[in-house]
Amino acid sequence: QVQLVESGGGLVQAGGSLRLSCAASGSGFSINAMGWYRQAPGKQRDLAALITSGGTTTYADSVKGRFTISRDNAKNTVYLQMISLKPDDTGVYYCFADVSITVYSHVRSWGQGTQVTVSS
Repeated sequence: QVQLVESGGGLVQAGGSLRLSCAASGSGFSINAMGWYRQAPGKQRDLAALITSGGTTTYADSVKGRFTISRDNAKNTVYLQMISLKPDDTGVYYCFADVSITVYSHVRSWGQGTQVTVSS
């Protein structure tokens, strides 16, 4: 069983920065892609950024140039560096990890979510 623990959310003024971290723990699995979704109040959960095990990254258009995703495979940890934050970036940020338990068993695990609030 995989557990994801997030940290780094908080309150910041517009133009500020935050760094989110998400560490996966457990045994008997390998991790493929990791990343972050975000959900603004009253809206659906949308992908913000993801990174494959090989380091290929994908970003939502709204965060390109401001967010940087990275990972430390040795620590099973993914990071999201956010700069030039805007009030529209406010929401709950959920970490995910695409995990292979066996050759035939693949699941997406989720973190509990961390609140990011950007004040204007």
